[in-house]
Amino acid sequence: MWTFGLLRSELTTTFRRWRTLALLGVLAAVPVLIGIAIKIETGDGGSVGGGGQGGPAFLTQITNNGLFLVFAALAATLPVFLPMAVGVVAGDSVAGEANAGTLRYLLVAPAGRTRLLLAKYAATLVFCLAATVAVAVSALIVGALLFPLGEVTTISGTRISFGEGLLRALLIALVVAASLIGLAALGLFVSTLTNSGIAAMATTVGLVITVQILDTIPQLHGIHPYLFPHYWLSFADLLREPFYWDDVLRNLGLQGVYAAVFGSAAWARFTAKDISA
Repeated sequence: MWTFGLLRSELTTTFRRWRTLALLGVLAAVPVLIGIAIKIETGDGGSVGGGGQGGPAFLTQITNNGLFLVFAALAATLPVFLPMAVGVVAGDSVAGEANAGTLRYLLVAPAGRTRLLLAKYAATLVFCLAATVAVAVSALIVGALLFPLGEVTTISGTRISFGEGLLRALLIALVVAASLIGLAALGLFVSTLTNSGIAAMATTVGLVITVQILDTIPQLHGIHPYLFPHYWLSFADLLREPFYWDDVLRNLGLQGVYAAVFGSAAWARFTAKDISA
């Protein structure tokens, strides 16, 4: 019961912060901007991007089916906006408490460092899910308001019902949220290394940018499969008929490895850390 109470307290603290609400608001605004931009561009009968293939995946299909705005918005936010938001929350989880001088008082309660760290990691994972859902729900609403809805044409060329398309959108949102658990553990570990919340957030976001740059360098192709963002966009394979699970499972497995490694490192650091603030 104490553990659930601690988790509830962490969730309340996390989602009452104006910074968290602002991050969710910005994420929810991205599909709105994409939808309005496409509506304006195609309002005179033109095509998206002048008929080119630039921009996020699924962008050209949005005018035919508003449900594709969900997939396009997730593809647009996953490489940059979602990781940055998670990096801010994860990086501030422990370091922010130390910087504010409240971490020492949290440990006075009979929670224990391990349970406190687990509660903070669980709260970060809930934020990962909330951030993904904010993008998906906003995209679904905007897509329904601005574009027609109907049967979904999969990447394989087959057609599925709108209801099944919604179920696939839900599954994709869950996969996208799960794709961030490795980053959440990395951010938590960084947060245990410093007493400055700003430094922890900046370091986590900087690591995300650095790793994504490394993932684009052809000469480093040998390490690409081991970088946590490498399979992020594999969720597109869930729009095939039948599902193509290989890269999706590689992505989830890789996230699990990162979560285990950096979660263990965060625990080792935090349980041995001299708490002075």
